[in-house]
Amino acid sequence: MITEDVKDEVKPSRKKSDYTADNIQVLEGLEAVRKRPAMYIGDISTRGLHHLVYEVVDNSIDEALAGYCRNIDVFINEDNSITVADDGRGIPTEIMKKEGRSALEVVMTVLHAGGKFNKDTYKVSGGLHGVGVSCVNALSTHLTVEVNRDGKSFIQEYERGKPMYPVKQNGKSELTGTTVTFLPDPTIFKVTEYKYDTIEARLKELSFLNKGISLSLTDRREKDENGNHPKEVFLSKGGLKEFVQYLDNTRTPLIPEPIVVEGARDQVMVEIALQYNTAYNENVHSYVNNINTLEGGTHVSGFRRAITRVFKAYAEKNNMFSKIDFEITGDDFREGLTAVISVKVPEPQFEGQTKTKLGNSEVLGVVDTSVGEMLTNYLEEHPREAKSYYQQGSSYCYSTQCSTQSPRIGAA
Repeated sequence: MITEDVKDEVKPSRKKSDYTADNIQVLEGLEAVRKRPAMYIGDISTRGLHHLVYEVVDNSIDEALAGYCRNIDVFINEDNSITVADDGRGIPTEIMKKEGRSALEVVMTVLHAGGKFNKDTYKVSGGLHGVGVSCVNALSTHLTVEVNRDGKSFIQEYERGKPMYPVKQNGKSELTGTTVTFLPDPTIFKVTEYKYDTIEARLKELSFLNKGISLSLTDRREKDENGNHPKEVFLSKGGLKEFVQYLDNTRTPLIPEPIVVEGARDQVMVEIALQYNTAYNENVHSYVNNINTLEGGTHVSGFRRAITRVFKAYAEKNNMFSKIDFEITGDDFREGLTAVISVKVPEPQFEGQTKTKLGNSEVLGVVDTSVGEMLTNYLEEHPREAKSYYQQGSSYCYSTQCSTQSPRIGAA
C-alpha cells in the first residue's frame, strides 16, 4: 500500500496540462529521415556515409537482376560527391494520376515508393522497403537525377530532399538509364570524405555475386602522371567460384576446385561456392539479393545444417569415426571452410532497414535441401577429395596429440 507521504514524494513535477495536442509532432515527407537518420542507414559516421552509395548502386543492381542493366559506373567526384550511372531502363517519368506529379519525383521524395513492391517489375531485389534512394536524397545537401528513356533525357534537382523544380525534359537521348549525383549533408554526417578502398571492396563483391555485370569505380580526386583519373573495372565470369578463390588466395586448398551448388525451389534461388583449406578457421560470407547479411540468418543456418548432416553421414558410412573416442560436432566440419552463400528471395524478411539478418523460415529448408543433395553427389563422385580433408585433419590432430580439438571428419 502506498502511504500519503509516499504519494507526495512521487507527484509529477509538471502539471498534466503541460502535455497537450500541441506537443504531438507529425514529420512530413523526408523530415523523419533527417530527424533520425540512423534508423534508415545504420549510423551517421563512416559506415552510414558509404551506405548511401550502396543504396543507389543496389537500385542499379536490381535492374541488372531484372535483365535490363549490364554496366554500372561509380564516380567519386572532386568535392566528395558521388555519381552512380547505369544503362538500365531509367526511372519512369510519367505523371502519376493519384499523386499528380512525375513518378520520378515520387520515387525520389516519398518513403515506401518504388517499383520493388510490384513483383511483375522486380521478381527479386535488395531494396524492398522503398526508402533507399529517397533516404539518400533526404540526407544530401544536393542531389541531381538524370533519366534517359523513351528517346528523351529528363532531369530534376533537390536540396535536402526537396525538389528545386518539377521534372523537366533536358533534350533528346538514344540511351537508357539513370544517373544519380549526390553530396552528403555535412550537418548530418560526422565524416564526409569517401574511402576509395571501401567502395572498391563493395563493387568487387557485387561483381562476384552478379557474374557478367560490369561495375567500374573512378576517383576524380586523384590523377596519375598522365593526368588520368584512377579507374578500376570489376567483371567476373566465374561468379562465386572466383569469389571463394579470391578469399582463399593466401591459403592452401585441400581440393583442386571450389564446390559449386546451384538450385531453385519455391521461387528461392540458391548459389553457393565452398572450399576447404589447411587453416582451421571458418570463413563464411552470406548474401540475400546481393545484400551482405553480416549477422547471417536462416540461409546460413540451412547451409550449416546440411554441411553437418551430409559430412557426418559420409564419414559414418565410410567408417571414418573408428579411431575417434569423442563426440564430433558441427563445428568440426567447418574448420578450414571458406564459403559464399547467395540466395535470391522474392519476399525476404530482413531485420531492420540495413538488412543484416534474414528471417524467412522457408529459406532454411530450401538451402538445406539444395546443399545436401549437391554435396552428397559430390562426395560420392569425388572420394579422393572427400578423404583428403579427413586425412589432413587427422594427421594434424594425432601428430600434436591433441585431445580437445577434433580432427576434421568427412568433409570435402
